[in-house]
Amino acid sequence: MSNYFLNDEQPWTELGDGIRRKVVAHTPQLMSVLVQFDQGAVGTPHAHDVHDQIAFVVRGSFECEVGGAKRVLKPGDAFIAPHGTMHGVVALEPQSTLLDQFSPRRDDYL
Repeated sequence: MSNYFLNDEQPWTELGDGIRRKVVAHTPQLMSVLVQFDQGAVGTPHAHDVHDQIAFVVRGSFECEVGGAKRVLKPGDAFIAPHGTMHGVVALEPQSTLLDQFSPRRDDYL
C-alpha cells in the first residue's frame, strides 16, 4: 500500500443507484473513503455493528439523519455515527461528496 493517494489516478467504484466511492487510505485501525452521490441519491439508513463513522461534507449538500435527528449539511459540516447508531443521507445537489472516516477499517471495502 502506498503512503500517498493521488485522486486523479484512482477510479471510482460504482455502487449503483447514483453512488460511487474511492478508498483514500487505510490502516487496520482507520479508513478514509470518498463517497460521491448524484442529486437525489439515497444512502439508505443503516447502523454499523463495530464501525464508528465520521462523515465530512466535501462538496454539495445532504439531508442527513443520525439517531433520528435530521439536519441539512453543507461543505465543511460533518456528522458522527458511533457504532449502533442509525444514519443515512439524501444528496441535495449533483456530485455531492462525503469523506467518510471509519474506525476500525472496513475490510468489506477492500
